[in-house]
Amino acid sequence: MNGGSNGLLSGELRLAGRLDARFFALLQALADTGSLQRAARAAGYSYKGAWLVLEQAGNLAHGPLVQARQGGRGGGGSALTPAAHALLQAWQALTQRHAAFLREQAQWLADQPELAALLRRTAMKTTARNQFAGRIEALTRGPAIVQVRLSLPGGLPLRAALNAEAAEALGLAEGQEALAMVKASEVVLVQDFGGYRLSASNQLAGTVSRVTKGATGSLVGLTLPGGLTLTASVTNDAVDALDLRVGQPATACFKASVVMLAVAG
Repeated sequence: MNGGSNGLLSGELRLAGRLDARFFALLQALADTGSLQRAARAAGYSYKGAWLVLEQAGNLAHGPLVQARQGGRGGGGSALTPAAHALLQAWQALTQRHAAFLREQAQWLADQPELAALLRRTAMKTTARNQFAGRIEALTRGPAIVQVRLSLPGGLPLRAALNAEAAEALGLAEGQEALAMVKASEVVLVQDFGGYRLSASNQLAGTVSRVTKGATGSLVGLTLPGGLTLTASVTNDAVDALDLRVGQPATACFKASVVMLAVAG
């Protein structure tokens, strides 16, 4: 059973290391339907799988959990034994206690704003390899595009550009905390500008701290001032051509338009 505040706190209740919510859903469905076949379907087991798990649990309980019901005009079926009913009742009582415990801990967590904010940032699941927590320092609103300047840990600047409709939907405001996400494939690494200036709004200088080669591409980690690490996905040919190695300086460049922003709902 899971519970918590905004998905930040959860916990699975499991008895004896193996009897979980799915097993007790099987017992409950069996009590409700009197049919192992229907109960197995309801709990997501195959018929054979349901028999197996009930048989194993019965062996551990030193007695069967299911008994055949005598047939009549409606035919036979299956029923829970007294031991199974006692087990199911214990589970129901424990789930209520478990839910109450989680609510109590969720309330404690709500009183720890810094910890809750950290967990919210960690809870987001996304394919973007680069995720940075920052604070919005400035907003420049245009008729179609809103320019956002964020301050990352260590004072690093990061710029994002999003359409006005998206900015309004997010309710962006100065001083607000935000998550900035950038796909590794959108990052271009520059080792030598050769006297040129780039149009990319974001140009973050750092030191190569990791080069992980794959069959055709490599993931290059760049450690930025303040300890943040940014990952770029580049071809192996590019790694060889630039002779990218750990300890070398490089600059990560990417457009403001490829930066995705997320704020707490």
